[in-house]
Amino acid sequence: MSFETLLLIALAGLGGPLLGLSGRRFVPVVIGEILGGIVIGRTGVGAIDATNTTTAFLANVGFAMLMLAVGMNLPLRERRLGGSLRAGTLLAIVVGVLAVPAGFAAAAIAGTHHAAIYAVVLASGSAAVLLPALQEARAVSTDALTVMAQVTVADIVTIVAVPIVLQPSRTSHAILGGALVAATAVLLLLGTRTLRGSDRVHRLRELSKSRHWALDLRLSLVVLFLLAWIAQESGTSVLIAGFGAGVTVAVLGGPKRLSTQIRGIADGFFVPLYFVVLGAQLDLQGLVNDPGLIALAVTLTMLNVAIHVAAALFTRRPLSSGLAATAQLGVPAAVASLGLAERVLSAPVATAIVAAAIVSLGVCTIGVESLLGRERAGARGETIAA
Repeated sequence: MSFETLLLIALAGLGGPLLGLSGRRFVPVVIGEILGGIVIGRTGVGAIDATNTTTAFLANVGFAMLMLAVGMNLPLRERRLGGSLRAGTLLAIVVGVLAVPAGFAAAAIAGTHHAAIYAVVLASGSAAVLLPALQEARAVSTDALTVMAQVTVADIVTIVAVPIVLQPSRTSHAILGGALVAATAVLLLLGTRTLRGSDRVHRLRELSKSRHWALDLRLSLVVLFLLAWIAQESGTSVLIAGFGAGVTVAVLGGPKRLSTQIRGIADGFFVPLYFVVLGAQLDLQGLVNDPGLIALAVTLTMLNVAIHVAAALFTRRPLSSGLAATAQLGVPAAVASLGLAERVLSAPVATAIVAAAIVSLGVCTIGVESLLGRERAGARGETIAA
């Protein structure tokens, strides 16, 4: 690793914001970051070595920061979601049930043996993409809140399932390691809740705010790295650690400046680095040269849309709700990076999974815009009636 490599990664990461200048409202920057990584990685000019130990470690930190952000984005303190949680959970269950035969169908079409992995990918959602889009638009309709609840439940369940489906032979390690990480997170949560009411702690936080010590941020990173260390030592993934740390912060409801500070560190450097390195590992040439893997990417895309739309129609939700829920990011990225690291997936298969996830973000954009259009139309109708 050198400053030249860091410079290349930082420049490739600018592909995200540059893509956002296209004028589309909900274009996730990660698409540009992955494309930037593809250009400088094994598919493109080969300017960086994604297997370099230091590069891989920094990308792993970025992965943990991504999962931290995903956990923090879960609206666990959002009271409005309470009434929609039941319907959202039902939707997530229906999608999960449909994802099982869909995963086997994808494996059969592609001629691979990763049915369980495909099923988890298809059952996943992306709170990190969908929730900010709906919250930014101040969506308050029942349909929007139900979709929020659906992807929240899907995120939690599928993230926990990723280490298990990637290495079934180590299921006991993944479960025990995950349980240890979860138990540590709960203990930290209870301890923090007990201490935060103390006058001394309150004064210390105020002093930190006035003197710019960023203690909340420092302690959040301590929790993240502690859980990541426990996960690594116990044989499970830092995915669980990052997500657990994020959920802890979400439950506690940290100050707005903490979210801003973490967003600065994560979105400003570590998360773009992770997606650039992920893009550098992908093999577009191998994907293009294998008709079976092209069929896999197309199949995953079509099945993703089909099962989410079917679940929406089955539960009498609008088509736009199903399309909005198709967004997939964290879980496919985790499956690709962990699958490559553990040599469970080949680079072309990982590329097919990520390609399908990128297309899903475009489908989600259409669904979100349609969902917001329905909400605005309903609001105008109520105004006219009044």
